[in-house]
Amino acid sequence: MRIFPAIDLSGGRVVRLYQGDYDKMTVYGDDPVETAHGFMAAGADCLHAVDLDAAKSGGSDNFRSVRELCGIPGLFVEVGGGIRSRARIEDCLECGAGRVILGTAAVRDFDFTARMAAEYGDKIAVGVDARNGRVAVSGWTEESDIDGIDFCRRLRDAGVKTVIYTDISRDGAEKGANIELYKRLAELDDLAVTASGGIGSIAEIRRLRQLGVAAAVLGKALYTGRIDLAEAIIAAGEE
Repeated sequence: MRIFPAIDLSGGRVVRLYQGDYDKMTVYGDDPVETAHGFMAAGADCLHAVDLDAAKSGGSDNFRSVRELCGIPGLFVEVGGGIRSRARIEDCLECGAGRVILGTAAVRDFDFTARMAAEYGDKIAVGVDARNGRVAVSGWTEESDIDGIDFCRRLRDAGVKTVIYTDISRDGAEKGANIELYKRLAELDDLAVTASGGIGSIAEIRRLRQLGVAAAVLGKALYTGRIDLAEAIIAAGEE
């Protein structure tokens, strides 16, 4: 299992939200690249970077920071937030992103998502962000009537290889991961599932690995020191 430390961007700064609430934002740094290098010093070779401002606006608010992060040698960066067109996908890939995450676009234009998955293969992932089991869009500000697990199944059937599933109620709250949810998701054949939201202990990382989850995104627990990144990477790779 791979560990993806998270850098969420707002106004060029490194931030974390509480349960997806933009009014409950904590700033953890002014230099995303410095933060990324700190993760690498602990042994990370992957990064989950999200432009929170663009997720709401659909623009490219923090693209300069995204470009700098993607340009760090030796770091596989998956990028999300406001990516809703082929042009934005190309921009991210051209600046060095290893994978591009579609979110709102996957819900509002499913055919587009299927086409992009067919064209770009493993370089496309879908971020499924759910509150109360229902998929949320537009930077988590709007909730749809789409069941999250059913949507993952539909994405897989359309050719999407990787899904990053966030339980919004757990995100930034350090309440622990929704293990039962990820157990169900890991049972979906031919879909690599990344767990995101609320992971707060090494024991949870080990449990997710045992379930067959492909990767885990670590956010607030790293910034508060609740989880040691080096220890998490070792736990994720244990045999």
